[in-house]
Amino acid sequence: MGRVRQWLRKPVVIGVLGCGALLAGAAAYWFQPWKLWQDRTVREAASADTRTLATGSLISHEHTTSGSVRILQAPDGSRTLRLEGLATSNGPDVKVLLSDAPVKPGRAGWHVFDDGAHVGLGSLKGNKGDQNYALPEGLDLDKYTSVSIWCDRFDVSFGATALTKA
Repeated sequence: MGRVRQWLRKPVVIGVLGCGALLAGAAAYWFQPWKLWQDRTVREAASADTRTLATGSLISHEHTTSGSVRILQAPDGSRTLRLEGLATSNGPDVKVLLSDAPVKPGRAGWHVFDDGAHVGLGSLKGNKGDQNYALPEGLDLDKYTSVSIWCDRFDVSFGATALTKA
């Protein structure tokens, strides 16, 4: 026991242990692994008297993801992207993106949604449930043809869908 105490008092060992603790803290902040076990369910209602402009069904990329997407237009002309029955993983810095990227299955589709034109609609409100995201006025839906649940921290798609006009 005495040898261990002597060894732990050496400046090099103290420095290595201190650096290890700092790296572990930085990694915990960066990866936020506890979010993998935390679900956040959102239950927002769809606006009344809307018409559907486009639809899509989410496929899985980096994380198992399912649910549907609808682009809705209200009588006043405002448009909303609606996620329905969303089920995905929670994670750090997850966003909803509209993109011009094609939706590709598997690893080929994981990193493409921020390469070309894309519009962020805000942080994902919850990793489960139904949620609404206002679309910017004047947004050209002919240009933005896909939706991704996008982890901005790691530049990876959790899941995505191509939009089909209704």
